[in-house]
Amino acid sequence: MKLFSAIYEWTLKWAEHKFAPRILALLTFAESVFFPIPPDVLLAPMVLAKPDKAWWLASLTTLSSIAGGVVGYLLGFWMFEPWIQPLLTEFGYQQRFDTAMSWFEQWGVWVVFLAGFSPIPYKLFTVSAGFLQMAFLPFLIASAVGRGMRFFLVAGLIQWGGSAMEKKLRQWVDVLGWGLVGVIILAYFILR
Repeated sequence: MKLFSAIYEWTLKWAEHKFAPRILALLTFAESVFFPIPPDVLLAPMVLAKPDKAWWLASLTTLSSIAGGVVGYLLGFWMFEPWIQPLLTEFGYQQRFDTAMSWFEQWGVWVVFLAGFSPIPYKLFTVSAGFLQMAFLPFLIASAVGRGMRFFLVAGLIQWGGSAMEKKLRQWVDVLGWGLVGVIILAYFILR
């Protein structure tokens, strides 16, 4: 079933749209606060579509993510009990939040850097940092370095791979997509 090929083609077409950078910024901002889809899924095709804009797109993504991280921090700082705690309970994120809290106790500011760079949900750590009233400047620096490294790495790899990478990706996108779905399902049952 070629579901992921169709999505891939649609994303590549959309990545060339004149409003795509604005949508990328909005998606990235939202992902740092609450949205579940990482911005890499839009950043990568946009760099494929316009490789000469790779560093500008990585910068836009980084700045938008940091801005969203600051909002997440402020929500955790000021609105945890009235807004965030009920949402964590409602959507079943309490255990993940508790894990994030224990990581903060163990590693401090380094966990913000790790969450910013890795596929770990960054939004949980922005809210947790605010709730724990982590010093703002170290939070901001760790966010900037972690998110910047991630998005510049993605943009750089896609730009470097260029059309050869795009051809290989087009050839294997359905296998990769269904493989990822399988890994997610397997992880769900293992971690459940």
